[in-house]
Parts: sequence; structure tokens; C-alpha cells
Amino acid sequence: MQTRRAFIGQTTAALAFAGSAQRTAAASHAPRTLTAQHATVQLAPSDYPATRIWGYDGSLPGPLIRLPQGGRLQRQLVNALDQATSVHWHGIRIDNAMDGVPGLTQQAVAPGESFDVNFVVPDAGTYWYHAHERSWEQVARGLYGALIVEETEGPDVDREEVLILDDWRLDPETAQIATDFTNAHDRSHAGRLGNFITTNGTSEYTVKVRQNERLRLRLINASNARIFELGLAGMEGWVVALDGMPLVAPQLASDTLMLGPGQRADLLVDVTAETGETAHLVHFDGEGYSQVEFQVTGVAKTTRRAAPPPLPPNHHPEGPDLVAARRLRLVMSGGAMGRMQSAVLDGERRSFRDLAALGQFWSFNDMVGMTETPLADLSRNEPVRIEIVNETAFPHAMHLHGTHFREVRDGALTGPMRDTLMVFRGETREIAFVADNPGDWMFHCHMLTHAASGMMTWLRVS
Repeated sequence: MQTRRAFIGQTTAALAFAGSAQRTAAASHAPRTLTAQHATVQLAPSDYPATRIWGYDGSLPGPLIRLPQGGRLQRQLVNALDQATSVHWHGIRIDNAMDGVPGLTQQAVAPGESFDVNFVVPDAGTYWYHAHERSWEQVARGLYGALIVEETEGPDVDREEVLILDDWRLDPETAQIATDFTNAHDRSHAGRLGNFITTNGTSEYTVKVRQNERLRLRLINASNARIFELGLAGMEGWVVALDGMPLVAPQLASDTLMLGPGQRADLLVDVTAETGETAHLVHFDGEGYSQVEFQVTGVAKTTRRAAPPPLPPNHHPEGPDLVAARRLRLVMSGGAMGRMQSAVLDGERRSFRDLAALGQFWSFNDMVGMTETPLADLSRNEPVRIEIVNETAFPHAMHLHGTHFREVRDGALTGPMRDTLMVFRGETREIAFVADNPGDWMFHCHMLTHAASGMMTWLRVS
């Protein structure tokens, strides 16, 4: 099965970052309900059968939800599936009761039942929502969508495009989603990687643009485990936000951009290709492929705009006092080619062989999966530092619910604020934040099969 078109052209020397788009006009009248339901879409090319998915309101991606900063999101989640579900609002500093984690913040929504979602969105930026019950299956079946929170004063752009990247594991004959969601190889290795890559639910996503048009590109990686390495051809620009949080200064998009599962990036890009040419969002996977085509159909301006100023900052608490911060340590062990001999599951120490027989392959601090007690019980507004040690042979996308953090390097805060951090094989990384949002917050690997097979813990902010 063809997974994507080969990138062909003479513009590879102009590679830089980028992304593209879900149309926004249809999102202006989002329904007051959000229904998780069965649907059928033409996911594969037209010469293949339509694919049965699970989608919010039956669409892929789910409805684009757009709110002003400080606005209130109100939806009734309706479960029309035949298994329980929930919805998590990824990256939002949310009220804990609305976080959507069954067993920690709420009960899963049973088939035929509903759950009222009601919270304020405090930060402008690019976010997304997705199923958090059996997420390793439900997200892989299509239960996700974009949540855009607009700044009071947005950047000077001609238009914006929202781009949701995903990969799917499809049967090459029937184009149906493979149902091997408990595959032991996926769980113990790099996670569930698909054989068919899409942008906003299609493998041939195309946008018509004009030369010197400035676009805001909102990138979201909704895949179960794939790390996208991206670049631009025929476009040049700046990264202005990561995981919804504006950068202090725009960064020139001159190298490849790595986007792990759950991560997002905002870019402002100028179309530099000429009329009749095609610019590309390039996906590097051994070689370069066209993830999105930008067909240049005219000229917007005769010259390019000046470099953009930074986006307005979100009002987060000041960085934590690193000297006074409580220090925590999280050691990731297990998986194939790992050194984990045993770990504790449900209060009982078990051998790696026994854990593998139960579909559990990973541990945090010698503990497999969620525990009765949190990794730490924190006081509100307490400064925190967490050292993350990856003793496994694989990368992990560590996502902290309810807040953003910054990295600590050489004893100082550095880099942008994030809510999801890639930690590669053998690495030790450290993050820091102020525990200002009360509640029970999940901390897990966003390679979703890794989370399902042991890589989950939680923090309590009292």
C-alpha cells in the first residue's frame, strides 16, 4: 500500500520547518455535544475501500474547537461506542475534575452515557483533545481533534492552517485498521507504528497558496508512537510556539523540527516558491517525502514581510526557585533489550518474564503502572525538579498533565516551556515547574502502548 507520495522537486536546498492545515471555516459553529461514535471515512486512496474508524461526531479529525483566550469550553461528551471512553484536553491548565483520566480524575463514561465538560481555557495556543480510556486503541482508531485558543491580538498573517499528523496501521488488502492493539512487540519496542501516514485524515493533503503569502501553521502530532522529523521546501519562516507556549523570540526554521507524540508547534512561514511551483512540508523518514503539498497559484505580495515579533506571552507563574525546589527522580526501565529483571505490580514483585506474560514491559522507579500512592504529594505553589533517567533502549515522550515545565541544564532553567518532553535512549533530562494547579495529575509516556504496559505514574498537588 502506498503510504505517501515521494517528495520530488528541485527545492530540497531550501528545507526548513513547517506544517499545514485543517480548514477553520467549518469550525465556527461547533456542536454543543461531542459524540464518540463509529464512522466510515475514505482514509486510504480512492481505489481502496473506505475505513471504519471511531471519530468525534463521526469526523476525522474530530471537530475543530476554537475559543478566545479566557473563554469557557462547554461540551457534553456522549458515548455512542460499545466500550467506555473519556476525553483529555491535552496541554490545557485545566480544572482537575475535567482532565479526563479514568480512575484518577473521573469515572470512564459508559456506553450510552454522557459527561459534561466545562472549564476555562487560560492560555492561548495550539492544543488538542483525545480519548484517555484505552487510548492505545481509541486514539489509534481516530478519537482526537484540535483545540485552538486564540490570542487577543494574533500575529500578522494572511491565514492559518491546522495540521494534525498521524499514522495508521491498515490491512493492505481491506484498508481496515489492524486490531492487534495488544501486540507484544509494539508494547516492548518503539510502540505502535503505522504503515500509512496522513495529514488531517488524508494521505494527499494539498493547500493552494500564493507567493509571499504568510501562513500560520499549527502542527499537532496525534500518532500513537511515531516521531515526525519535518522540514520545509519552498517556504521559509520561524518557530513561534511549542506545545502552545510562545517562545521568547521566534526561532529561524533552518533545520529539521522533531515532533514527538503529543507535541505541537506553531510556525509563521512565507511562501517563497514561485507561481506554478509546489512547496512542501517534508517528512524525513530515511529520505524526504511530501507530507503536505502547497501549490503556488499566484502572487500575494511583491516582497516579503519583515521578521515577525514574538507572540504575546501566556501568564504562567515565574520559573521555580531551583535551590528551594523539591527534587524527585524518575527512572525508566524495561522493554526489549533492557536490563529490568523484575519490578513491582499491584504490590507484588514479579519477574520480567511474568510481567511480559501480562503485557507489562516497563517500570518507573521499579513500579509498573499506576500506584495507590503518588510519585510525590506536593504543596500548592511548591517548586519541583524531576530528574528523568532513561535506562531503556527506546525513546519516550513524557507528558505531564495540568501544567507546563522547563528544562534544567547546568543548574539553570533553559529552553521553552513544554508539556511533553522527548527523552531518548540513555539520556538523563531534568524538568522544573511550580505546582500551582491543585489535583491529581498523570505523568506518563505518550507512546500510548508504553503507557498501557507500565509507563504511568501521578503527582498530587494538595
